[in-house]
Amino acid sequence: MAENPSSEEHLLLLEAISDAALGHMDLDKLLHTILERVRTLLSVDTATVLLLDHEGDRLTATAAAGLEEEVVQGVIVPVGSGFAGRVAAMRKPVVLPRVDQTTVVNPLLWERGLHVLLGVPMLARDELVGVLHIGSVAHREFTAADVRLLQIVADRLALAVRMDRLAAERGAAEALQRSLLPSRLPAIGGLEFASRYVPDSHTGVGGDWYDVFPLPGGRLGIVIGDVTGRGLGAAVIMGRLRSALRAYALDHGDPAEVLRRLDYKVCHFETGAMATVSYAVVDESQRHLTVSLAGHLPPVLAVPGEAGRLLDLPVDLPIGPAETGAARRATRVDLPPGALVAFYTDGLVERRDAIIDEGLGRLAAAITADPAERVCARVMATMLGANPAGDDVALLVARRSPSTVD
Repeated sequence: MAENPSSEEHLLLLEAISDAALGHMDLDKLLHTILERVRTLLSVDTATVLLLDHEGDRLTATAAAGLEEEVVQGVIVPVGSGFAGRVAAMRKPVVLPRVDQTTVVNPLLWERGLHVLLGVPMLARDELVGVLHIGSVAHREFTAADVRLLQIVADRLALAVRMDRLAAERGAAEALQRSLLPSRLPAIGGLEFASRYVPDSHTGVGGDWYDVFPLPGGRLGIVIGDVTGRGLGAAVIMGRLRSALRAYALDHGDPAEVLRRLDYKVCHFETGAMATVSYAVVDESQRHLTVSLAGHLPPVLAVPGEAGRLLDLPVDLPIGPAETGAARRATRVDLPPGALVAFYTDGLVERRDAIIDEGLGRLAAAITADPAERVCARVMATMLGANPAGDDVALLVARRSPSTVD
């Protein structure tokens, strides 16, 4: 029969999980190393980590020492079922003094000959990440000190898992957004474009995007949008909206109809998602721009010899929370030679210490009918300066050539 670990062994384990060298390991190596140390210093035969999936209803064996079959065989335990599932559901330590088919759902546990199990929830700032359990083939009692110590280990591992996931998610979101934002705006005779995208300095990538694409009949589509949320989830939804809008734009010339269909798609397939979108179509003559706004801020128009002004356009409901099939409107705007239109997301004009009208006024004052790249630079300098963005910022500027003769 294995002896219960001493206070000295407890201290050694605390030192072992605080080892600075662990900070340089990748997650898989870290989990394996700590589980081996737990098994040795707590005098147990198995130590296993099961991580919660993204849906929050299943645990998957991810790392093990002494019971590697769980990981190799991809053991999955529903939350609330069996031993590990009960620990996850209760979010409290559980000691199981008898291990058999009546107390656990994983046959590997009793086939291994385990007689007693101790499991604790892996919590990172009250967020359940998974379950850590240890087992012994000898008959023994886990003390309150054992439980407290294992909980400390579990919380250490939970934080490492959470940080790893956040880093992976942010990297994936950044890569996805880079792949979806135009690396180069199209060269269209008679029109020039410039753009900027700056991610939120605190939370990283969100769901802002812009797009410019040719349409049948010599027309041109211009989109800017903002998906509610942050990180990979918002970036994924953004990618789906971008693709769907492009597809609808090929079949429907009316921007309002395109947004109506996009809303229908989101309400049906993306429950809970929400986005604001501005979609505009430049006609084949480039003399007119037809715009529909789904909860989005209006573009700014500047014509030669006049100050920039916010376009007075009807604003319909955002994409997503609206009643499916809600009516949407589009407005035609004249584009005389040299006219410039600026599309943007709310991160450019919203500030916590000022009303949005102040930001909109500053933006309109910074926009003139000058070359697109010059206007982009001036707007960013005026609206952001040296202050990091507190939200995602997207800016897209389109200018009609001043040499065009109508």
